[in-house]
Amino acid sequence: MIVKSIFSKKYTVFLDVLIQARKSQCLSQQVIATRLGKPQSFISKYENGERRLDVIEFFAIAKALEKDPVQLLKECGLL
Repeated sequence: MIVKSIFSKKYTVFLDVLIQARKSQCLSQQVIATRLGKPQSFISKYENGERRLDVIEFFAIAKALEKDPVQLLKECGLL
């Protein structure tokens, strides 16, 4: 049986950009989680692809990363 990923290649690139944005600032998952008022597991789950982000969460994460959400989408090749 072949199991297909529930995430597209574009979504995987999107997650990679968010992870790189966090790591490039030497920010831990805990720091971002604290800024969002969420548990660290929230960050871990979306970064590992266990949880899919909605648009509202994406904008909150961009703000927590102190990044322009439009620029992040451009980096993903989505704009």
